[in-house]
Amino acid sequence: MTTPYRTIVRDGLWDNNGVLAMLLGLCPAMAMTTSATNALGMGLATAVVMAASSMLVGMFRNQITQEVRIPVFILVIASMVTLVDLFMNAWMHELYKVLGMFIPLIVSNCLPLARLEAFAGKNSTLPSLVDGLFMGLGFTIALTLIGAVREIVGVGTLFADASLLFGPAFKFMEMRLLPADTGILMMVLPPGGFLALGLLVVGKRMLDVRAGKAIQMGGAHSAA
Repeated sequence: MTTPYRTIVRDGLWDNNGVLAMLLGLCPAMAMTTSATNALGMGLATAVVMAASSMLVGMFRNQITQEVRIPVFILVIASMVTLVDLFMNAWMHELYKVLGMFIPLIVSNCLPLARLEAFAGKNSTLPSLVDGLFMGLGFTIALTLIGAVREIVGVGTLFADASLLFGPAFKFMEMRLLPADTGILMMVLPPGGFLALGLLVVGKRMLDVRAGKAIQMGGAHSAA
């Protein structure tokens, strides 16, 4: 089935957002969003894995039988995660140390596997690549928003230590928005992750209701 690219992009970024609409990938959404910098790094790593995995599955979908599709999907995701893990260890080592075990755990993230099963396994290479890319970017945006809320309210900064994790060129991203020692510590602790996520989910649904859209818990933009 062919889906219009505009629908694929809109679903990935907003309508069917992996975190804010489908509520998938909540483990990294809770654990790696204590700052916007960490959240951005985790999101981009996941986006690369999703784009590459979706492209490969879309390319070889006709050779993957129904009986073995799930093991093959997991193997493809694991292979892409390994490449991303090695690349980050070699070229972005400071960020690699911060993200730690959560990079290998992308393999167990429900979102990449769900998109391979729902879309890439049924569509050609280019639509699958676009779906994986924009679902990954939507995931990145959601994580970065959660991280930004927690970091601003918790410690009063935004993208703190971006230059240390991404390189000196990203020094411009580092900002202090509130005076020191005025933050709410709870926001950078686990309860703050649930609170920030809940507020963003409610905010998205309020915007959808105002726009006259039906509220859906999840699904896919491709029919089985």
